[in-house]
Amino acid sequence: MVQPTLEHRRLEESKSGKVAWKKWGPYLSERQWGTVREDYSGNGDAWNYFTHDMARSRAYRWGEDGLAGISDDKQLLCFALALWNGKDPILKERLFGLTNSEGNHGEDVKEYYFYLDSTPTHSYMKYLYKYPQVAYPYDDLVTTNSRRTRFEPEYELMDTGVFDANRYFDVFVEYCKAGTEDILIRITASNRADQPAMLHLLPHLWLRNTWTDLWGNTIPPVPQLRSLGGQRSSRVEASHPRLGIMYWHLETEQELLFTDNETNADRIFGRPNASSYVKDAFHRYLIEGKEDCVNRENVGTKCAAHCKIEILAKGEFVMRMRLTRDRGPAEPLFGSVFDEIFDHRRLEADEFYHAIIPPKLGADERLVMRQTLAGMLWSKQYYYFDLERWLEEHGGSDSALMSKMRNSGWAHMLNDDVISMPDKWEYPWYAAWDLAFQAVALSVVDMDFAKAQLLLMLNEMYQHPNGQVPAYEWNFGDVNPPVHAWAAIFIYLIEKQRTRKGDTLFLKLAFQKLLMNFTWWVNRKDRDGRNIFEGGFLGLDNVGLFDRSAPLPTGGFIEQADGTAWMAFFCQSMLQIALELAPEDPVYEGMAQKFIEHFLRIAGAMDRIGINPDELWDEEDGFFYDLLRLPDGSAQRIKIRSVVGLLPLCACTVIDPELLKRFPNLMAKIDRFCRRNPNLMANIASPTKPGHNGRFLFSPLTEEKLRRVLTRMLDEERFLSPHGIRALSRWHKEHPYVLQVHREEYRVEYMPAESTNGMFGGNSNWRGPVWMPINALIIRALLVRYRYYGNAFTIECPTGSGVQMTLFEVAKELSRRLVSTFLNDANGRRPVFGGAGKFQTDPNWHDCILFYEYFHGDNGAGIGASHQTGWTGIVAKLIEVFGFMHPDVFLEAPDYLQLTEAVD
Repeated sequence: MVQPTLEHRRLEESKSGKVAWKKWGPYLSERQWGTVREDYSGNGDAWNYFTHDMARSRAYRWGEDGLAGISDDKQLLCFALALWNGKDPILKERLFGLTNSEGNHGEDVKEYYFYLDSTPTHSYMKYLYKYPQVAYPYDDLVTTNSRRTRFEPEYELMDTGVFDANRYFDVFVEYCKAGTEDILIRITASNRADQPAMLHLLPHLWLRNTWTDLWGNTIPPVPQLRSLGGQRSSRVEASHPRLGIMYWHLETEQELLFTDNETNADRIFGRPNASSYVKDAFHRYLIEGKEDCVNRENVGTKCAAHCKIEILAKGEFVMRMRLTRDRGPAEPLFGSVFDEIFDHRRLEADEFYHAIIPPKLGADERLVMRQTLAGMLWSKQYYYFDLERWLEEHGGSDSALMSKMRNSGWAHMLNDDVISMPDKWEYPWYAAWDLAFQAVALSVVDMDFAKAQLLLMLNEMYQHPNGQVPAYEWNFGDVNPPVHAWAAIFIYLIEKQRTRKGDTLFLKLAFQKLLMNFTWWVNRKDRDGRNIFEGGFLGLDNVGLFDRSAPLPTGGFIEQADGTAWMAFFCQSMLQIALELAPEDPVYEGMAQKFIEHFLRIAGAMDRIGINPDELWDEEDGFFYDLLRLPDGSAQRIKIRSVVGLLPLCACTVIDPELLKRFPNLMAKIDRFCRRNPNLMANIASPTKPGHNGRFLFSPLTEEKLRRVLTRMLDEERFLSPHGIRALSRWHKEHPYVLQVHREEYRVEYMPAESTNGMFGGNSNWRGPVWMPINALIIRALLVRYRYYGNAFTIECPTGSGVQMTLFEVAKELSRRLVSTFLNDANGRRPVFGGAGKFQTDPNWHDCILFYEYFHGDNGAGIGASHQTGWTGIVAKLIEVFGFMHPDVFLEAPDYLQLTEAVD
């Protein structure tokens, strides 16, 4: 059992509703521009309708962004940092990156920033931004990347030379809470150069614009910020009709700048401004020298404290401030008490992580696990989107226009919550299946937030009335893999083990809504009612020969091995939930029977009796493939060896006999169903054959099939890389899959790094790299099967090595390879940094770890979104599991999951 710490106590107080410890947190986005929410174009071109260049001058309608920012949980009052080195053409108020069309591999942030630490209640947080002392190379990054092809690497900020000779500042931003609404802020700017350098620090406090409509009309009341001491002051009052009054205190008096969070219509639209004071006033005041653009009445809705300092070579400067509910607490706001509070909160953070991180881990593993979880916690964002209002603002009264509008079928949605984001710059919007993996990772530190996130997607303000779960804002109606049921039962069982009591209310709430989602899948994606499913791209972007979400150039349709496997997995997860709830409610026993039978029908349909060319299993190859059904009625397998064919491996679950004995009628019905449907049982694992300790296995793979699939998967010349399972077999490097259609060639070949085609925007690649979430599901499948087969089943790992391993040992080896991506190797290099020399050798960079979207299939270098701690954060769960778990305890324990108690 975890020994409770002060942070655990805060979590409990937050859960009970007694103390709002999570009222304030890192809820600002890192990119609000270029999002669907801010897009009011006529052609749906969100990237170009609202650009980075516009962002400093144009007020947002649906959210705010900033550097290292925080806000309240409705993002009414926001705080973030802005910087100027005296050379940049604009203030550094937000992160810069290339749009999808500007990058040779799609959108990409071109900054270096790091989430170094956070507790789940955000009682302590630490962030690092690396700011060049020379002019930021905006034009160079855009121009050089535009000249590069998809076959060339991206041109990164490091490549421009701006960090040469260490001519940069490390700007650390730390937060801690003395109370729920008493937030201490400490900004430390460190000059890493060998010479003095000038820096302008401009911490910002501002109000999200909730008072101006789309047409520029003001809707009172308008909140206000005002100085309590003139132009040079140390105190600002923030008054908001919903939030009340807050006070921003500075340790020393600074020049206060005021303006309004209103669009500079003159710059953006070429029409007169309604107000003299607009959003980009501080940029114009500081860089363009325009004195009259700031409000000398010292009031407004946006404020900055301007602090200009010269920092000595290798020196540092510290700026302290405080955001409080009280006008002036009785105790001193600053001085020794300020730093003492920080010291206490940081110590409490250390104690919290010491309590939850497996004690046998080394220092480097502990660092990786803690920074992974810090990234998960920093990636929370307030997300506001009223679809009915947004559609009306786009001409919703015109039915012809509405039918062409993005997300026009989702007018029921009103999203108004703090949500875990995949990446707050590259993906500053939730994605349904990402969120399931994020919830599993978050359960390590904050079980209640993890459960709430899963239920959020099933809330009536999110889930469609027809049962579909929203995918992502670019197209809520797209289809993501149905992994929420697995995440729900997984998290439930972990909490049950920790607390000795399961949250059955959570499970019931999830089950009812998941039942709607399951029905939607069956009705919409099983075209002919044969238990073989489609689904489209299903989150795997360019994995296929064609865009699986678009009409096929061949005509016809694709029956998908992954879509069918996901539905088999969905059945198994719903079965587990039903069995967990059935002891206290017999209604769920009937649902368990339903999902057992549905799973068996799906599994049986994947490989029917006989050698059939129109099914997903290929007996000759020993692998699952997508099936292309053509308009003339013929069918052919698309023989691409990818994760699509590995996902049936993941569709497995084991049921303990003691659980089934509690339901004799259910056991009798299962037996009767199997006897009446021998054709379904012929080529799948027998659901009535007991394994280790009498357990029963539900899986589409017989033991023979399992060995054949694993032999391919564990081959280092095929799927097994030094850092996990590749998304596409390396075999396709020399053997690309090619199909000619109407004189056009369609080709899939092994690409271990970035994508060389533009399918789904070209900013992700499933044709060779390693992806953490699929690897995590494969590891889960191996552990589940180990519970069934025990130590009697061994397999050669790697294939051809002569080394035999149990399935537990294979799972542990895969986890070791995945985690090693982030750890120092024998040469003191972290594979995730690839050839980035400064990250590998400079101590000010080396331990600032980035958790990328995916990883090079041959060397583990990070690729894609650089801050996708989102689902890559599941590596924290892997570290925890294998840090605690002993194979013998795991094998023999009666419960399904024995993670936190099975200690070596």
